[in-house]
Amino acid sequence: MLIPIIQFEPQTQACAAEARAFILRHTTRDTQDDTQVRIDTERIVEDVRQNGDKALFEYTKKFDNADITADTIRITYAEIEAAMNATPPELKETIVHATERIRRYHERQRQNSWFDTSNEGEILGQVVRPVDAVGIYVPGGKAAYPSSLLMNIVPAQVAGVERVAMVTPPAADGTINPTTLAAATIAGATEIYKIGGAQSIAALAFGTESVPRVDKIVGPGNIYVTMAKRAVFGYAGIDSIAGPSEIVIIADEHANPIFVAADMLSQAEHDERASSILITTSSILAEAVQNELTRQTATLSRQAIINASLKANGLIILTDNLDDAFHLSNAIAPEHLEICTSDPFTHLTYIRHAGAVFLGNYTPEPLGDYMAGPNHVLPTDSTARFFSPLSVDDFIKKTSVLSFSKKAMAQLAPDVTNFALSEGLTAHANAITVRLQDGETSCE
Repeated sequence: MLIPIIQFEPQTQACAAEARAFILRHTTRDTQDDTQVRIDTERIVEDVRQNGDKALFEYTKKFDNADITADTIRITYAEIEAAMNATPPELKETIVHATERIRRYHERQRQNSWFDTSNEGEILGQVVRPVDAVGIYVPGGKAAYPSSLLMNIVPAQVAGVERVAMVTPPAADGTINPTTLAAATIAGATEIYKIGGAQSIAALAFGTESVPRVDKIVGPGNIYVTMAKRAVFGYAGIDSIAGPSEIVIIADEHANPIFVAADMLSQAEHDERASSILITTSSILAEAVQNELTRQTATLSRQAIINASLKANGLIILTDNLDDAFHLSNAIAPEHLEICTSDPFTHLTYIRHAGAVFLGNYTPEPLGDYMAGPNHVLPTDSTARFFSPLSVDDFIKKTSVLSFSKKAMAQLAPDVTNFALSEGLTAHANAITVRLQDGETSCE
């Protein structure tokens, strides 16, 4: 199947609105109606909120065909030991190596508390503390995704979170994929529960008899998990509302069409709704990539998913110049952006919106998925315009600290009372003026 090559010809000098309109005309990612899913999910969430373990175990039986009880819901040390023994040594070494690299990268993101003082007796500061408990959702089923698990657990650990509770759907016999358990153990999960779907998100947010509540919930999942996270937001924090995976590749005539096609396919195999877009100034490269996509797809295992993804959301866009290419990319605000040009570092300055940027022919997106170190939990569906990758910042909270002497307070008193009186808040103004009167103060 040959995906279309479309010429981008801006009517005016390329602008964000025009570029966004162009992209929306040629993709179909936003056409799915999730109304019924939302209704069904909210019903599950409320049931677990009201009925705790009873509802949680019933939904686990209904959706996963697994009989889970209060005695079997939590993974035991024996199950962890068996999983570690069942995981090939080479894979365990890879997981340890990835964990070390991810940890090293995220340790650079740590923030410290700080205080600033003045001679007049004014102290201002900020205290940085980790949240107490985090829930990590890990998809289950036949596939295991230890890389996603690491990307969620490691930054929580680096932030100093004490309780890292992982949930993942069980198989019908009540077991969990051994690779998933091994990776969770290596990464440092403190609790692992055999539950999944919307019901597990509700359990984490509200708590049940067997699952203590957490303060924040992170991790990828299907549409029911995503809708459940949206439903519990406010009772617990969440990372983001994630959509299907996406990649944009900006390439000039110097790019290798084999590499470009391979990277587009690496996203297309994720999901039928995944998006793979090449933006290039070279018609020769565009046609070469078009042919490479067909050739390489024939050698891959997930051909049906790839073909469906490319048919719905695969696109090759020709632009007259790189300026227009970067306007288009910034309009898309992609999850992954590869820059395959003769001087990619120069072009980095053109990027305003992207989850992660991969520079050069030998920095393919799968490096970021598995081993590079930066987090692969990235904003999707154009939310890179206002969201950032998952990081240590997602697992901390900040508290403002203020302390004033009477002298320092007096210097700001006129402005504070002016503000308060302009808003009609006389008690606010009074709280200042009573402290300026002669006599003892109770806390100076």
